[in-house]
Amino acid sequence: MGFRDLAYRLYERRLEASLSGKAIPRHVGVMCDGNRRWARSAGHTDVNKGHLKGADKIFELLQWCKQSGVEVVTLWLLSTDNLTRPRQELDPLLLIIEDTVNDLIDEGWHVNPMGALDLLPDHTARVLKHAAEVTSHNPGLLVNVAVGYGGRREIADAVRSLLVDHASKGTTIEQLADAVDVEHIAEHLYTAGQPDPDLVIRTSGEQRLGGFLLWQSTHSEFYFCDAYWPAFRRVDFLRALRSYSERNRRYGS
Repeated sequence: MGFRDLAYRLYERRLEASLSGKAIPRHVGVMCDGNRRWARSAGHTDVNKGHLKGADKIFELLQWCKQSGVEVVTLWLLSTDNLTRPRQELDPLLLIIEDTVNDLIDEGWHVNPMGALDLLPDHTARVLKHAAEVTSHNPGLLVNVAVGYGGRREIADAVRSLLVDHASKGTTIEQLADAVDVEHIAEHLYTAGQPDPDLVIRTSGEQRLGGFLLWQSTHSEFYFCDAYWPAFRRVDFLRALRSYSERNRRYGS
């Protein structure tokens, strides 16, 4: 081990020790951004090299979250906007996502797909639905896999589901208008029954939400990291947790 590696390990341990007794987020949302830019910066002409490297990083992150006591992780892997990418990039990316989800199944994680699955190719949608079915009783960390996900689409889907649900019970529009509130809509979100994200991390240096968990992130703390997603390190994750632990969460009070 070289001096640089030793220094890194010591710093990592110091960061970890600084979190002892501090508040740890129950739910962490991660915008896994920068795969293509990482590939280009590494000299690859095929951006799927970045997507593959980014897929490997997911499993490292989940172990870090498990070790830290995080209960829910939401990974944004593909947005509704990403579905407009050229087929020569999108098709291999969807295969990488399918392989990643199958690996999550094999490793025993509790997988919850979220997104507009009807916009995805049939095979990809089937893989995601299968993951939800076969891992639904797995204990431990819950992994939300956001594929074909958009925050506005989620809210629209929630309202649509709410209307259909009440229509099936014979509720009139007037009755629904009088009764509907924030909690009713939240019950129909992709994350229904889960705690809202306490911490949202975005990699690659971009400082915007881009539609990620628009409804749920009202009171979330945000951490923006300059590293591209494939280069995201445990020390970066620990820094995000340290930043979170140092904030005073007032929830508007």
